[in-house]
Amino acid sequence: CLDSEDDAGVSFAMCFSCGQMYCGKCNVMPRLGRLENCPTCRAVLHVSEQENVRRLRCLLERPYGRYTPVAQYHLGICYTKGRGADQDHTEAVRLFRLAASTGHVVANVSLGMCYTDGTGVDQDHTEAVR
Repeated sequence: CLDSEDDAGVSFAMCFSCGQMYCGKCNVMPRLGRLENCPTCRAVLHVSEQENVRRLRCLLERPYGRYTPVAQYHLGICYTKGRGADQDHTEAVRLFRLAASTGHVVANVSLGMCYTDGTGVDQDHTEAVR
């Protein structure tokens, strides 16, 4: 359903086991209720933060694929907030930079915020607006 133009503006989620994206409509369909398993690989979706970090790391060990920038961004968020992993702003910046270099817009914004605030990097307003 993510390939449909009708889904423009609909939120989406990602299975951290297989990397498959699914739309928010799939996650909240009244007759199905909340999705408990990935529609593609059937992995349990709602697990601990530590398990999500483990799954994201496994995804990033695979050959590069369409899910890689999204996984890099999500793992960067985990490191930024200390969710499921020790807080590590330097690693978060590295991951945001990798995802942003492929055109991941939200990762680029997150990287800019790191430069604005001096989180994980030296504060640099010129670099922040790139």
